[in-house]
This record gives sequence, structure tokens and C-alpha cells, in this order.
Amino acid sequence: MMNKRSLNLLPCVAVLCSCSLPAYAGQSSKKEKKTKPNVIIILADDLGYGDLECYGTTRVHTPNVNRLASEGIRFTNVHATASTSTPSRYALLTGEYAWRKKGTGVAAGNAGMIIRPEQYTIADMFKSADYTTGAIGKWHLGLGDKTGTQDWNGTISPALKDIGFDYSYIMAATADRVPCIYIENGKVADYDSTAPIEVSYQKPFEGEPTGRKNPELLYNLKPSHGHDMAIVNGISRIGYMKGGGKALWKDENIADTITSHAIRFIEENKERPFFLYFATNDVHVPRFPHERFRGKNPMGLRGDAIVQFDWSVGEIMKTLDRLGLTENTLIILSSDNGPVLDDGYDDKAVELAGSHKPGGPFRGGKYSAFEAGTCVPAIVRYPAQVKKNQTLNTLLSQIDWIQSLASLVNVTIPQSKAPDSQNHLDSWLGKSKKDRPWVIEESNILALSVRKGKWKYIEPSNGSPMITWGPKIETGYAPYDQLFDMNKSEFESENLAPKYPAIVKEMKDIFINKYPIADSVRDYRANLRGQRGALQGKTLEKPVRHTIRNINKEKI
Repeated sequence: MMNKRSLNLLPCVAVLCSCSLPAYAGQSSKKEKKTKPNVIIILADDLGYGDLECYGTTRVHTPNVNRLASEGIRFTNVHATASTSTPSRYALLTGEYAWRKKGTGVAAGNAGMIIRPEQYTIADMFKSADYTTGAIGKWHLGLGDKTGTQDWNGTISPALKDIGFDYSYIMAATADRVPCIYIENGKVADYDSTAPIEVSYQKPFEGEPTGRKNPELLYNLKPSHGHDMAIVNGISRIGYMKGGGKALWKDENIADTITSHAIRFIEENKERPFFLYFATNDVHVPRFPHERFRGKNPMGLRGDAIVQFDWSVGEIMKTLDRLGLTENTLIILSSDNGPVLDDGYDDKAVELAGSHKPGGPFRGGKYSAFEAGTCVPAIVRYPAQVKKNQTLNTLLSQIDWIQSLASLVNVTIPQSKAPDSQNHLDSWLGKSKKDRPWVIEESNILALSVRKGKWKYIEPSNGSPMITWGPKIETGYAPYDQLFDMNKSEFESENLAPKYPAIVKEMKDIFINKYPIADSVRDYRANLRGQRGALQGKTLEKPVRHTIRNINKEKI
């Protein structure tokens, strides 16, 4: 088993322990071991379409991602299923749209497991093909059976082993939410018995400082809105926590720690086919990269975090090169949703952005129904099958990864599992330019939008036209149908719904008629996108006085 001690490596990750992972992969033949491709999904956090050099920015240098793109395919029309993290990741891992299930909104740090053990996941799919499976980095899909019942001082169950992952080393939620610890195979890594862990999203612990009452203790970052509860590493968070001791992470070491674990997973499984879900924390808040990256980019900490993400990508690529695995490893690099600048911390991301457009040419961003909320960078490299240096505008969705990759490794997914995923392997490998028939996306108040061909439709909702709790982002919400021609250079600028009622009906019918859902879920979704949406959307990225109330009410 991997050493339970987290690696806070600083200048480099070359010094790695030689401990071994168990051979979960079964009795594969030597021929199978040689021919089955390794698969790595690298999922950035809040990385926008316009945040990478190979997508056009001149304000940040990303040589490793550039190399990945030059050796594979850079896609320009790939979509996450949601403009926030939890539902996007849920759909990616299960092949089911999150809006079809209650309780898939942005999860609290002590949320119960949202993907349940009885569900089928992309990890289950790979295990059925005799792969060793691993998940390393940000999770944000809940742990344990029910919200607030996790045993942070013992074994957390259910955990990732119950949904197909042989090995896991994860952050329970996001860096701005407690608990600020790593979970390795269902137990706190580097657990400190002298500092037992307690977590609450309801009330503070007596005697524990908070960002609201003790701003003098915020020596690394201060909040711009919300994020003023428990203080860990000189940064205040969402939620309350006490204890942790040596198990607490240091934000500046997160990239080093999870990257080193990813490298070790690859090394320990180089002789057998493996699937690695590597979900980085960059570029999510709080942005506090390692000092070797800090102060190096003109856009400040957010730019530094993008450079740090690029470094992590480079370390993975170097490892594959060193082990002779590059040719037979498929890498998919993408982001969970669109970008946001000020998302709760005073890191000067807005002031220092300059000419940089994190959403590229699109309107909106994270949380939004507009295109920048879900149109994300996506790069595929697989030297054994994918031609180099391609740029494709094929309309695709992350929800199809599970079915497409199942086709790659010759797995038939059981009937009724991954119900919304489609096999578009040829398009992902650049062998076809066939678009997905349509792409469905959800915003943070569950307002749905549909992309089909050149058209984009956004359903009516009564949410505010701008995010109301801090980020200066257009939401795309309006109390009427919106229809846009995405072939026009001024994206989403002219509402054509009144001119094309037949197209509106066609687009609306996609998610009304083709995706039957329970009345309770339908009513729940309608409520969230309705009058309550402007002030009470199901998200934790808002002032704290709303945060706790909504956690309790929504039970997310």
C-alpha cells in the first residue's frame, strides 16, 4: 500500500518513496498489458477556455499544456455539463446528468456521498476491463453515508473504494471548504491522534478563531466576500473545523503533494493497465501557489496558479516519458467548469487581469448559463492512435467520456447505466468530425441550456442577470426564452427566439421530452430556477449568512 504519510515536496517531486501499491489489476496476460492503453484524465478546477496559451492568451505561459496540444488534438467546442463543480464531476464520472437527481448541487465539505455505491462509475467500467484505478486530488462529491456523520478520526464509509477506485488520495471538497485534510483510502492521511478532528457547517467551535472575528490571523489571504469561518494556514474558509494537527494541508504544497501521489501511482502500476483520475486544485480559490511560482506572473496569484497547473501537467508527462509509457497512454485534459476571478478572496485577480479574458470570446463564466460557464479547454493526446497538432471544432460533451472510453477498452456498459452518455470515441480521437446531436448544460440554479449545431437555447428563469454575492459574472438568466446563433462572432449578443419559435420549440423539447425525470425533481429544479434563484441559488459561493442556511435547507 502507499505510505499514509502525505508528501509535502517543495522544489521537485523526484524524491519518491519506493513503497508499492497492491496489484489490484488481476491476472492480465502479458499481451493485454502491452496493448491496453493507460488512461489519465487531468481535470483542472475553474480553468477557463481562454486561460491557456494554446487557446490564445498572451498573459500566461503554459509550455507543458502547449506540448500536450501540439502532440494531440486541441478541441474548441467541448462542454462540461454544468457551470459548477459538483454537478459537472458527477456527470463526468457517472454518465448521468446531475440535474436529473436531487442533491447534486455544490456540495458542502461534510456532504454525504453523492455518487452512491450502487451506482455505476467510470472507475467501475475500467475495473471490469482489469485496470487498476486511482483518484487523486480534488473530490467534492461527498464522503460517508449522510451529511455531517463522517468519522474523520477513523474510517469513512462509504468512500471511493465503494465506487470503483482501488486507490484514492483526495481533498474531501474544495480548498476553500473544511475539512482541510487529505483522505487516503477512506482515512485521514497523516492522522494526528493528539488533534482529533471536528467539522461543522452549522456553528463555530468555542475558542476556535474565525476569519470574521480574527482577521489579524489571516497572514496568507483575506476574504473579499464570505469565506470568513475556520482559519487554516492563515486563510479563512467556508465551514468550521477544529483539530487536524499535522494532517492539515498547507495550500502552497497542495500541487506538489497531489502531483507526487499521481506520479507514484503511475510508477507503481507501470506494468499493468491503469486509469487515473487526476483532479487538480488549481485554479480554484484560495489561490496560494508554492513560492517558486508566486510572483512570477503579471496577473498575480491566479496567473501563478495557472502556471502551477501547467507544472503539474509537465510532471505527469515527464513521468510517462521516463517510464516509456507515453505512446500507449491516452491523456484527456480539461476543466470542470468555466472561470471566475473574484470568488471570495482578495487576491487581486480582477485588478491584475488586464487584457486577459479567462472565458475567451464567450460571455459569462463559472455559475453562468452563458457559454463561458461550460465551454472549456479540452486536449486529447494518445500517440498510438491520435495524429499530432490538430485543432477540431467538433461539438462534444464530457458526459460521453465513460461510454467513449468503454468502447476504447472493449467494455459493454450494463443496460440502464451511464444513461446519458454516448459513444463518440471516433470524434474524441480525431477520426471523425461528427458532432454530438446536442449538448445540455446546467447553471448554478439549474437553469438548463442546449447547444445543437449553430444554436444555443437558454430556458427561462427569474434569477438575477448578474451574480449577486460577489463575482462580477453575467448569469444568462432571463424570464423568457433565449436563442443565439453561435456562428456569429459576437456570441450570445442577439436573442433570436422571437424570430425562430420553431427552433425554440425544438431545443426546448430536447430536455423536456427526451429526458423524463420524476415530478419531485422537476418541481425542485423549477423552484431553484424560479423566483428563489436570484438570492437563494444552491451554491456555497455566497455570503456566509446564506451559506449555512442553504446547506441545512437543501441537505446537499
